Amino acid sequence: MKKVIIIGAAGRDFHNFNTYYKNNAECEVVAFTAAQIPDIAGRKYPAELAGAAYPQGIPIHDETELETIIAKYGADECVFSYSDVNYSYVMGLGARVNAAGAAFTLLGPNQTMIKSNKKVIAVCAVRTGCGKSQTTRKIIEILNAKGLKVIAIRHPMPYGDLVAQKVQRFASLDDLKKHNCTIEEMEEYEPHVASGNVIYAGVDYAEILKQAENDPNGCDVILWDGGNNDFPFYKPDLMVTVADPHRPGHELSYYPGEVTLRIADVVVINKIDSADFAGIQEVRQNIAKVNPAATVVEAASTISVTDPALIKGKKVLIVEDGPTLTHGEMKIGAGVVAAHRFGAAEIVDPRQYAVGKLAETYKTYPNIGVVLPAMGYGDQQIKDLEATIAATPCDSIVVATPIDLGRIVKMNKPSTRVAYDLQEIGKPCLEDVLEEFLGK
Repeated sequence: MKKVIIIGAAGRDFHNFNTYYKNNAECEVVAFTAAQIPDIAGRKYPAELAGAAYPQGIPIHDETELETIIAKYGADECVFSYSDVNYSYVMGLGARVNAAGAAFTLLGPNQTMIKSNKKVIAVCAVRTGCGKSQTTRKIIEILNAKGLKVIAIRHPMPYGDLVAQKVQRFASLDDLKKHNCTIEEMEEYEPHVASGNVIYAGVDYAEILKQAENDPNGCDVILWDGGNNDFPFYKPDLMVTVADPHRPGHELSYYPGEVTLRIADVVVINKIDSADFAGIQEVRQNIAKVNPAATVVEAASTISVTDPALIKGKKVLIVEDGPTLTHGEMKIGAGVVAAHRFGAAEIVDPRQYAVGKLAETYKTYPNIGVVLPAMGYGDQQIKDLEATIAATPCDSIVVATPIDLGRIVKMNKPSTRVAYDLQEIGKPCLEDVLEEFLGK
């Protein structure tokens, strides 16, 4: 049997195992590796999920140990299985694997996509932080207005008890507590719940799909809400990819974001209200180069603020979505745009006040800039986030996370929330696209 190591980050890696390797008599998965997400290494992919061929489960090692475990397990092949990394990083990892003697591979859609008995609309992106969530909410809003029942399924974020997280259904804020969600998970699930939508997530995406297709609320359409810049776990009948002109060129230089661009039926160029013309043009040209048949929708990411008086003339601390700032590499989010637009006197740099795991985050991602990432993968990170906010000298806090952060994190200063929604500019628009799709 071929001995395989799956190089991952607690998401795509588990899905690749479940769909391609779990019942593959020609392969034995000897280990996973973990990166990007803290505190994943040192655990096991549990036997209850791994199946009869893996009664002891499968160990998860830190990616820094890759060469050592290739030798330890005599691995023949390493399968790269996570997202939002540049091509240099991917091939650098491939060089490490080859130098250690193993083959380096990537699985594709034909090996990993599951077919639904419902119509599937997938929303993905070329980078983390392009505006998938806004686009997803807009599509659901349009479909609901047409009388269709939509069930959303989110790309995995299984950071806790993997057995307990096999299938998760979120229909109320109480469900977030029930499933012990981290801040990162709540940022993805809560906006759906707050809008009255049902959303599923977890580890076993074949079982998740079965339950979603038979949801007690009814289901006409499955809406795949993608994570990072990964391609869907389910075979889409309509593929929508979101691009970001604030990071022009990234749509052709990050894996697997270019895959999502090339397979898109529709490309939404978001944030054209705050991006420069040159960036917008470069994205347009790159879409035309690799996917000229795609329908292009242009949109603005419109922002609103609950209390602008807490920004105007104030020294503000800006708190943004964590993954968007870390592996998404964004320096300007909705909070920064709101601070400038509503007349902040100063954006306070929190880096020198960061403590604990947040200080480590700034070291790992030195280009984050003068914003505070709302890292909350565990209790200690939440405590460190609270301590950093408390130590940063400012008049008020601008919270630009998708959730009401004040519900989870104690803040010792007044705060205002920034919301952002998708506003399409001109034609074609998503309504046109969905009308044509439903007509077919």
